[in-house]
Amino acid sequence: MFSLQIIGLRGLPDVSPGDNLVSLIADGVRRESVDVNDGDVFVVTQKIVSKASGRMVRLADVEPSAIAEDWASRVEKDPRLIEVILRESARIVRMDRGIIVAETKHGFVCANAGVDGSNVPGGYVTLLPEHPDDDACKIREGLTATLGSRVAVLICDTFGRPWRLGQVNVAIGISGLKPLADYRGSRDASGVFLQSTMIAVADELASAAELVMGKLHRVPVAIIKGVVDHEGEGAAHDLIRPGHEDMFR
Repeated sequence: MFSLQIIGLRGLPDVSPGDNLVSLIADGVRRESVDVNDGDVFVVTQKIVSKASGRMVRLADVEPSAIAEDWASRVEKDPRLIEVILRESARIVRMDRGIIVAETKHGFVCANAGVDGSNVPGGYVTLLPEHPDDDACKIREGLTATLGSRVAVLICDTFGRPWRLGQVNVAIGISGLKPLADYRGSRDASGVFLQSTMIAVADELASAAELVMGKLHRVPVAIIKGVVDHEGEGAAHDLIRPGHEDMFR
């Protein structure tokens, strides 16, 4: 029988720049007496990765450009926040009704280029990690060495979805997990030849983890047990649809 178990690690302290996430997570594992096994997947929120690596900006230190001032006046936003969003953007996809949808330098399309003011001290915002796949690899290597089990790591963030209400967690950094299950060329139970089916396994696991992490519960790390057949190498970039396949670009 196939089953998954998702365990939220409670009680992790507030993360500050320079903190060792591997040590904090390993301490949480021991405190919660979780038996970590080969193949377990650690899902880590982007917020604590960004905090630990110092990806925080004090808005008082930001000098908004003329473009930021102009846009801010139109949508009644802080021009310093708009300036940070512009700096983190490779392309503005849409700006409407006070919402900025941007493509980040990583290739992710999301609100405000991932710039976020929640769960940080007043007057500060966090930025997405510069190299989230590398961060996932470092955390994975550290946890594997510290806990003695071969684990995978996903770094997750909350993205909105076109055409559907509500946000979901998605994987923006991956290590030790194949992000996609490609069924193209296979036949389903009825013998139908599958031509386009690829399941975003990493995103599904990130979304599942959010059910125990929540936005208000201070649970920045979850462990998923029972994930089978997906161990391997991959990167979050593998989940980005190529431009020539994007019908809405």
